[in-house]
Amino acid sequence: MLSLIPAVYEVVTITGDVAGAGTDANVFVTLFGEYGITPKVHLASKSRTAFEKAKTDVFRIRTHNVGALKKIRIEHDNTGMNASWFLDRVVVTDVIRPHLRFYFACNNWLSKVSGDGLYIRDLLGSMDPMDMPKYNKYAVTVFTPDLKGSGTDADVFINIFGELGDTGERRLDNDKNNFEKGSEDKFTIEAPNLGKVRKITIGHNNKGSSAGWFVIVDDMGNKIVYEFPINRWFALDEDDGKIQRDILVGGSQPTGIVYNVQIVTGYIRGAGTNSNIHIVMHGTKGIKNSGKVFLEGGKFERGLTDIFNVEIAALLSPLSRVTIGHDNDGVSSGWFCEKVVVYCPFTGIEQTFPCSKWLDEKEGDGLIERELYEMVSLRQKRQKKHPWSLWIWTSDIPGAGTDAAISFQVYGEKGKSDEMRLDNKTDNFEQGQVDRFIVELSDLGTLTKLRIWHEKRNPFAGWHLSKATLMKTLTKEKYTFPCERWLDTNEDDNEVVRELAATGQQVAEPVTVCTGNVGGSGTDASVFLNLIGDRGDTGDRQLVNCKNNVNKFEKGNLDEFLVEAVAIGQVCRVRIGHDGKGGGCGWFLDKVVVREDGQAEAQAVEFPCNRWLDRNEDDGQIVRELLPFADGQRLYNVGYHIAVKTGDVPGGSSDSGVFVKLYGEKGNTSKMLLVVSANNLGNYFETGRIDIFTVETFDIGQINRLMIGHTNEGMRAGWFLDSVQILVPVHGKQYMFPSHRWLDDCEADGKTEVEIYPSEILEMEQLINYEVTVVTGDVMFAGTNAKVFIQIYGDKGKTEVLTTLCFCDFLHGFYSDDGQLARELVPVDEAFMRREDDEEGTGATLGLEQKSMSTTYTLKLKTGEKKYAGTDANVFAILFGENDDTGIINLKACKNYKNKFEKGMINEFTVEAVDLGELVKLRIGHDNSGGSSGWFLDWVEVDAPSQGQRLRFPCGRWLDKGEDDGAIVRDLYPADLQTELYMPFVPYEIKIFTSDVFGAGTDADVFIVLYGRNALCTQQKYLCVNKRERRLYFERGAEDMFIVELEDIGDVIEKIRIGHDNRGSNPGWHLDRVEIRRQLRKGKVGSETTIFPCECWLAKSEDDGETVRELVPSEIITEKLLRDGKLKTTEVEVEDALETHAYNVTVRTGDMYRAGTDANVFLTIYGDLGDTGERKLAKSENNKNKFERGEVDKFTIEAVDLGQVFKIRIRHDNSMAGADWYLDQVEVLDLETEEVYMFLCERWLSTKKEDKRIERTFFVKVCSKKSCINLFNGTPHYKLNTLVISDSFNLKKNLVFHPVIPYHFTVSTGMDRDASTTARVFVIIIGPSDVETDRMWLDLPEGKKAFTAGTMEHFVCYGTDVGEIKRVELGHNGVTPESCWLADELSVAVPTKGIKYIFPCKCWLAKDRGDGLTARLFNVLDSSTINIIRKVIYSATVVTGDTQYAGTDTNIFLTVFGANGSTEEMLLPKNEDRFERDQEDTFSLEIDDIAPLKKIRVRIDATGSRPDWFLDRVTKRLATSVSVYIRELAVKNKRTEKTKVCELAAVVDEEEMVEKTTYIIQVQTSDVGGAGTDANVSVIVFGEFGDTGMLPLKESSNRNKFERKMKDVFRFPDILSLGELSKVRVWHDNKGLAPGWHLEYIDVKDETMDQTFRFPCDRWLAKSEDDGQIMRELACANNDSLDLSEKTKYEIATITANTDDASTTENAWIVLEGRKARSKEFVLENKKKKFLNGATDTFEFSSKHVGEIAGICLGHVTKDGKKVKKEALWHVMEVVVTEMELGNKYFFHCDAQIPLAAKKDHFLTFECYKSVESFASKVRNLVPVKYEIIVITGDVKKGGTDANVFITIYGVNGDSGKRHLRQKFRNLFERGQTDRFVLDMLDLGELLRVKVEHDNEGSNGGWYLECVEVTNTANSVTTIFQCGKWLDPYKADGQIQRVLYPRY
Repeated sequence: MLSLIPAVYEVVTITGDVAGAGTDANVFVTLFGEYGITPKVHLASKSRTAFEKAKTDVFRIRTHNVGALKKIRIEHDNTGMNASWFLDRVVVTDVIRPHLRFYFACNNWLSKVSGDGLYIRDLLGSMDPMDMPKYNKYAVTVFTPDLKGSGTDADVFINIFGELGDTGERRLDNDKNNFEKGSEDKFTIEAPNLGKVRKITIGHNNKGSSAGWFVIVDDMGNKIVYEFPINRWFALDEDDGKIQRDILVGGSQPTGIVYNVQIVTGYIRGAGTNSNIHIVMHGTKGIKNSGKVFLEGGKFERGLTDIFNVEIAALLSPLSRVTIGHDNDGVSSGWFCEKVVVYCPFTGIEQTFPCSKWLDEKEGDGLIERELYEMVSLRQKRQKKHPWSLWIWTSDIPGAGTDAAISFQVYGEKGKSDEMRLDNKTDNFEQGQVDRFIVELSDLGTLTKLRIWHEKRNPFAGWHLSKATLMKTLTKEKYTFPCERWLDTNEDDNEVVRELAATGQQVAEPVTVCTGNVGGSGTDASVFLNLIGDRGDTGDRQLVNCKNNVNKFEKGNLDEFLVEAVAIGQVCRVRIGHDGKGGGCGWFLDKVVVREDGQAEAQAVEFPCNRWLDRNEDDGQIVRELLPFADGQRLYNVGYHIAVKTGDVPGGSSDSGVFVKLYGEKGNTSKMLLVVSANNLGNYFETGRIDIFTVETFDIGQINRLMIGHTNEGMRAGWFLDSVQILVPVHGKQYMFPSHRWLDDCEADGKTEVEIYPSEILEMEQLINYEVTVVTGDVMFAGTNAKVFIQIYGDKGKTEVLTTLCFCDFLHGFYSDDGQLARELVPVDEAFMRREDDEEGTGATLGLEQKSMSTTYTLKLKTGEKKYAGTDANVFAILFGENDDTGIINLKACKNYKNKFEKGMINEFTVEAVDLGELVKLRIGHDNSGGSSGWFLDWVEVDAPSQGQRLRFPCGRWLDKGEDDGAIVRDLYPADLQTELYMPFVPYEIKIFTSDVFGAGTDADVFIVLYGRNALCTQQKYLCVNKRERRLYFERGAEDMFIVELEDIGDVIEKIRIGHDNRGSNPGWHLDRVEIRRQLRKGKVGSETTIFPCECWLAKSEDDGETVRELVPSEIITEKLLRDGKLKTTEVEVEDALETHAYNVTVRTGDMYRAGTDANVFLTIYGDLGDTGERKLAKSENNKNKFERGEVDKFTIEAVDLGQVFKIRIRHDNSMAGADWYLDQVEVLDLETEEVYMFLCERWLSTKKEDKRIERTFFVKVCSKKSCINLFNGTPHYKLNTLVISDSFNLKKNLVFHPVIPYHFTVSTGMDRDASTTARVFVIIIGPSDVETDRMWLDLPEGKKAFTAGTMEHFVCYGTDVGEIKRVELGHNGVTPESCWLADELSVAVPTKGIKYIFPCKCWLAKDRGDGLTARLFNVLDSSTINIIRKVIYSATVVTGDTQYAGTDTNIFLTVFGANGSTEEMLLPKNEDRFERDQEDTFSLEIDDIAPLKKIRVRIDATGSRPDWFLDRVTKRLATSVSVYIRELAVKNKRTEKTKVCELAAVVDEEEMVEKTTYIIQVQTSDVGGAGTDANVSVIVFGEFGDTGMLPLKESSNRNKFERKMKDVFRFPDILSLGELSKVRVWHDNKGLAPGWHLEYIDVKDETMDQTFRFPCDRWLAKSEDDGQIMRELACANNDSLDLSEKTKYEIATITANTDDASTTENAWIVLEGRKARSKEFVLENKKKKFLNGATDTFEFSSKHVGEIAGICLGHVTKDGKKVKKEALWHVMEVVVTEMELGNKYFFHCDAQIPLAAKKDHFLTFECYKSVESFASKVRNLVPVKYEIIVITGDVKKGGTDANVFITIYGVNGDSGKRHLRQKFRNLFERGQTDRFVLDMLDLGELLRVKVEHDNEGSNGGWYLECVEVTNTANSVTTIFQCGKWLDPYKADGQIQRVLYPRY
C-alpha cells in the first residue's frame, strides 16, 4: 500500500573534480527501497548543462514511495561527444519526509573506456555521510569445453540474480585471451550482497560463436559456491539459435517460461536501425526483472514487426513496465519504436507498451533507451499455454533420417492442440539423432496420444521414428510415445502419418467410400477423410492406399481403406472432402461406411451423403461433414457464415488458399480451407472485397477465437486481412474479428497465419434450422424452371420469404400516386359507413379512422459521397417490426427530387403500414437495372411521428455486384445511439372550405398552426407537399381534406392560425371555414369536429391586406359510437371562445448615425395563452417611410387574445442597401384591456455590428396596468447555467445522493488520412464500484461540423461526481466506415478535485479500423496525472442597472480576491443577450479555493459597439456537495462616473469585509548618473487581501517626474485596503528619450492603518543596464524584523466520525512529521469524555519547529498501558494541525479505524492533503531569486515563431507577472532550438504552473512549444512543464496561450 503512494525525491549528484569528469551522456537513476524499486528515471534533458566537472546538480523526481533506500543504480547511455563521467557521490532526500536523507559514495568512473569499464553502478546507501558500506565479491569461473569451434571472440556478459536483486549486466574481461577451446577463465565481480543466488543470465554479443559452458559462481562474502552446468551452444546457427540463456542453480533441465515479444518499428522515414536492440522486462512492482535480453536476428526495419521468443527462468507476467533500448552502434543507429507487445502464454496475458518515440541521440530528447508503461486498456486475455519440452528420437538404422517437414498434434483428456510444425536451427531428424524442441500447449489434461506426420511423398522423404517424449517444463510431468515404425510411402504400410498412444491401444478402422451412380460422379482429385469419435479424431488422412481398387473414386465404386489410429471411441461424424484439383474433380458421394477392424459387417455404421462435392453442382461445397443415418440429418450441423474482408491497400489481394479454424467453448473445428464462396465474386480475396463462405460443422458453442491464414502459395501469396465477421444464426450471435494486418512473410511480422480474438459479440435475431424436403410428382412435365419460394407460418408468426425471390418482377410498369402495387387495408366499424348527414351520397370519408389504425413512416435515404455512388436501378425497401413487416415497398414517389438516388442526395419517401410494432430491421435493395446500377448507400432514416421516434439505420456500404461483397440487398439495423425520441404525434383530419366567390381559389402554399390551452401549439404545417397538389387544391367552392400528424395539443383546440406564402400566379384566397376532426380521447370510439369560421380574404390586395388569419371555434360536433353499434351525433356551440384582440405596436428606432433600416421587419408577440405567429410590419400608420432614425412607427396586429404578454421576437431580412437597424424600444398596447407592455431593446440588428445578429428576443420590462415588472426576466434558456444552478442549489437530499460537478474535456484528433469524423462524440466517467456518469455528449460549437484531423477541441460537461476516476469511456455514435475517427489524446480535468488525467489514445474508433470498436474504455492507469489548481463552484449573479443605454457588448472580466489568494482574470461570456438593461445574469464560475472572499475586481476593455456598461451589483453564492451552505455577498456600485475598472468589497451580513483607504506612494529615484526616466511608470501593490491592480504613476507632487535624486509622491484615494503589504511590482514602458531608470526605493503609506511600508530596490530598470529588465518585484522591508523562535505551539483538532462505535474511551497519540524534523510523541489524553461520535476535540502542545508538516502518525493506546482485552477501534475522520506562531494550517483526511494497542508501536500514517499558508508565512519567503528559464521549441515543420513570447510563472507565493522573453542579437524560438533566459523575481516557492503566450505578430506567428524548464538558481530545483502542442490560431484548438502544469 505504501509503495503506491506518490513520492518526490530530491537527487543531488556531485561530479568529481578530475580531468574530463563531466559527461554529455543521458544519466539515469533507479532507487531500491524496502517497499520496492522505482522505474529508471532520466535525470536531465539535453537542454541543461548538467554533470560538469566539480558541479553539483539537483533534480526532483516524482515516483512511487519505496520507503527507506537500500541502494541506487546510477548509469548513463554512453552517448554524446564525451560520455565518460567521474561521479563523486549522490545524495537522495525524500522531499515529503526530509529527515530521510541517504548518502551514496561512488568516487569512480562510469565509463566504457576508463576505470573498470563499467558505466552502470550499484551504490549502497547510508543515512550517515561518513559511513562507507561494504560490497560483496563474486568469483565467476567459466569452463569452455574442448569441442571444435567452441571458443569465442565475442564480448561475454553475465548477470547474477539473487534474493535481494541482481548485479546488472557485467562484461567478463580480464585482459587476456578469454573463452578459448578447453580453457578455464576466472573473473571477479563486486556488487551489493544479493543474498542466496537463484540464477544467472549469460550470453555474448554475437561477434563469433561459442559452445556449451560450465559456470561456477563463488559468493566470497557468504562463502557459498554455486554451479551452473549449461552444455549448450550459444550461436545463431546452432541448436535453438540463442546467444543468451537463463540458467538456474544446479542443473541444465529446462525451467524457462517463454515470452512472445513483438517489437514494432514505426512507419516513418528513417525509422529502422542497425543497432543491437535489447529489452528488460520488469515484473509486478518492478522487484523481479529479466535482465538485459538482446533481441538477435530481428530486422527492425521501417513498418516491420519483429517477433522473438524469449525464455526467462522466472514468472514476470503481468509486467509492470519494459525497458527498450539499443547500443547506438552501426551506421544508422537511430530508431523509431512504435510499440512493444509482450505475450506470456503461461498466464495468457498480452500487454501493449506504446512508445511512438525516437531512440536516437540526434532526435527528440536524445535518449537511446526508454522505460515503457503498459496501456492497460489494451490488455488482452488470451488462452493460457504451458511450456513443454519435446524430444524426437530418430532410429539408428540405415536411411532413417528425413529432410521432410515434420508436424505433430497432441491429444489429451481436455481436448487437442493445434497442428504444429517442428523446426530449429540445426540439421534435424538425422539417423540416430535426438532433437529437442520447446513447444507451448494449452491445458489438455492427461495426454492420450500424439499424431506425427510429414507431407513429402517423394522417395527421399522416408523417416523411421523410434519414439517421442514430452515433458512439462515446470512440473516435470513426462510422457513417452513409442513408435519404431516407418513414415514412408515405400515402407511398412506406405503411410506417412502415425498415431502414438500414451495410454490405450491402437486400432485400425476399415472405411468404405461409396461413389454415387450418376453421370460424372467420379473424381480425380485427392480425397481426405477425418473420423471424429467421442474420444478424439484421426485428423485429416489422405485416402491413397485403396485395398480393393487401383483407380479410386470412380462412378459406382466401393473403395476400401484402412485408417490406423489410437482408439477414438464411437465414430459419430465423418468429415470428407477433396482438394478440387484435376480435370474431373467434381465428385458425387453416396455414403461412407465405417467399422472397427474385426467387427462384423452388420455392426458397420453408415454415413449417408447422396450429394455432390463439386464447385459447380449443388451448393458448391467440396468438403462435407456426414452424420449417421437418421431423420433430419442436416439439422444437427450448425451453419457458420464467415465474411472475410480483404483490406483496401495496394497489393492486399492474395492468390493463396485461405483456411480458418474456429475455437469454441464446446470444442474446436479442424483447419478448413475456404474454397467455395457463398456470394461467388469469382476471384477470391481481392483488394477491398468481402468474400462470404458458409461452413457447416458441429456446434462448438460460443466462439472465443479463430485462426486464419493462407498456404503461402501462388504468384501473389501475401495478403492484407482487414477483418472477419462470423454470423451464427442458430445461436443468434454475430462475431467481429478485427485484423487490419498483413499475412505475408515479407511484410510486418512475417506471419502467414494469426489467431484473432473477437472485439465484440453482437446479439442478432436467433433462428432455428428447418429441413425442408420438396417432393416433385412423378408425372410428365412435373418439374419447373421457375424460382420457387416458401414461407412457413406457425403459432408465433411467420418466417420471411425463403430461397429466391426475383424482385425485378415487382418493379415494372407505370406508377401513379406513391408507386405502390400493394396496399394494406384496415377494418372500420360499419356505423361510420351509414352516416345520416352524408347528403350527396358520395360515401363516408374514413381517412381519420384509417389513419389512426396505421402508421406513417417517412423514409430518408442518403446516397454516399463516393464517386459513382448514385444508382439508376429501381430501389425497394421492407420494414420489419416486432409484429409484422410491410412487404416490398417500391421507392418511386420521392417527395423532394425527381432524379432520385444521386451522389450525396437525401431522398424522402412516405410509407403507410399497419401494426408493425417496434421496428427491428430494414431491408433495402435494388433490381440491378439501368445503365449505372451500383449504389453506395450511406444511411436510411425512418421517422415514425405516431410512435415518437426517429431511427437511423446506418449502411455505409455498396449495393453493387461489382463492389464490396457483391450484394444488392442488405439488412440494416437501427443504431441505438442515433435514435431520437420525442412526444408521439396524433392524426388530425383537416377540411378546408374555400368560398364560392369570384377569384376565391389560390395557388399559394397554405399552412396551419393549431393551439391548445396554456399556449401549447403544433409546428407550422404546410398542407401541400408539391406544386401538383398546390394546383389541384383550394379551388373556388372546393372542399379539401388533409390527414396530417401533428403534436398532441390536449383536449381543447383554442384557436388556429392559417395563412399562405403569397406566391403563385393567383395567391389571393377567400377562406370560408376550417373543420378539424380528431378521434375521441381516453379510449372512447368516435370523433370530435371543431369548426372555425373565417369568411374573409387572405390576400394582399383585398380586405385589410393580411395573408394570415387567426380563427376561434364556433361549434363542436361530436360523433360517439354507442354499445348498440349506433352512431350518436351532438352539436355544441362554443361559448367561452377566446376573443380577437387588436394590438397596437409602437416601434422606436434609435437616434444615432444610420440607425434606420430599409429591410422588411417581422414581429412575433408571445403571451401566456399563445403567440401571434410571425407578422410582417408592412405598413406604418404614421410614417410613409418607416423605421427611420429617431422615428416612432405604429402598427396594428389582430390576434386571438394572447393573455399576459411576456416577450417578443423581432427580426429583419437584411434586404435592401441600408439594412442595419438600431432598435431602441417596442411598446405593445392591448386595446381591449388597455394594458401596455414595454420592451427595452437598445440593440443593433445588423450583420456588421455588435454580435452580427438580425434577430433578437426581448422580455417585458414594464407593464402599466398589472404588476409585470421583470416577468420572465433574464435569459432562462442557456443550457449550461440552467444545469449548474439546478444541480448546485438543489435540495439537500439531491446534493447528497446526486452531486453534479463539472468535467473539462480536451479531445485531439490524429493527423492520418480519414482521421476526421462527423459523428457525435461522447464520454462516460466511471468510478469505484462502477458508479458512472450519464453519457456526456461533446457537441461541437456552432460552425464546426466535424472533429477535423489535427484539431483540438475543448468541452465542459456536467455529470455525476463518481469519486476517484477509475476508467473513462470515449466513443461516438457512428457505425459506418465513413464515420471512422482517430482519437489522438483525451484529457479529463476535474477542477473540483484539482486533478487532470491525460490519456494517450492514438487509436481508431471505427468499425473498419483497429479493433473494430467505436468506443474504447481507458483505464486511469494508462493516463499521466497532473495536479491542477483545485476549484470551487460559485454561482455569480450580475445585475445591470436600469438606466438608459446601461447594456453593453464589451468584454467583461472578473477577478476574485480571497484571504488565501486570488483568481486569474476570467472573461464573463456575453452569450448573445447577457448584460442588458435591468437584467440579472447568472454564471457558474470555477474559482480557486481562496475563501473567505474579500473583494472582486470588474474590468471592461471598452470594445464593441456599446463599450459602456452600468453595473448595479454582483451577488455570489457558494454551495458544497455535503450540505446546502449558502454564503451571500452583495456589492453595489451606482456611481455615475465612467470607469474601466471597478473594485467592489464583499458584504457579508451587511458588513463590508474590506474597508476603503487612501494609499500614498512615494517613489525615490537614485542619486546615480542617468538615474531619471522619461518613460511611463506603473505599479501594482500586493497585500493580505489581494492587489490594487495596475496603478499608473501619472500625477506627481513634482511637475517633472522621476528625476535623479527626486522623491515623487502619488495619491490614490478610495482604494480597498490590502491589509498588511507584501510586495510591489514596478515597471515602465521603455518610452521616451531616456527610458532607463535607477530606482532607490518605494514607500507605500496606508492612511487608514497609519502605517508606511518600505520596498527597497537600488537597481536599474533599463534595457541597457544591469540585467536588461524593465520590471522589478520589491519585497517589503518591514517583514525582515520577524524572527521565529526555536519553539512553537501546535493546535491539534481531531474529528471523530459520526457513526455508531466510532468513539473511544482510551487515549490517542500523534507524531508530527515535518520537512525539517519530527516531533516527539504527543499523547491526546481522553479527559472529560473526548473522542465522542461526531465530536471535534482540540489539544495544544509546545514543540520545536518541525517545518512544513508532510505527514502524521496517529495511534490509539490504552490509558494504563495494560494489555488489550478485546478489540477496540477509534474511527477518526480528519485531523487539523495549526502552527500557532505563523498560523499555518495542515489538513489530514483519515476516515480510518485505528485499533487499540498497549504500546505505541501500532499506528497509521496519513499524508497532508491540503495546507493553508498564512500571510505572515508567505511574506517571510519573499526574497529575490534568479530563475533560469529554458524554452524548447519542437522539432516539427514550421515549429518556430517570429512572434513576441511572454511567460507568467505561478507559485505558492504568488506570480511573476507577465514577462517578455527576449535576448539581444539572437533569433529566438526557431525549430528544434533551445533558448535560455534569466529573470530576477521574488521567490515564488514551489511552482504550480506557467502560462506561455505570444502576440502572433510577425510573418510566422504560429509556434510549436515542446516544453519549458524553470530552475530556481538559489536551490537548483528544476521544474519541467511539458507542452507538446501548437500555439497557433490556425492549428489544433487555435489558442496562442497555454497553461502548463509541472511533470516531474
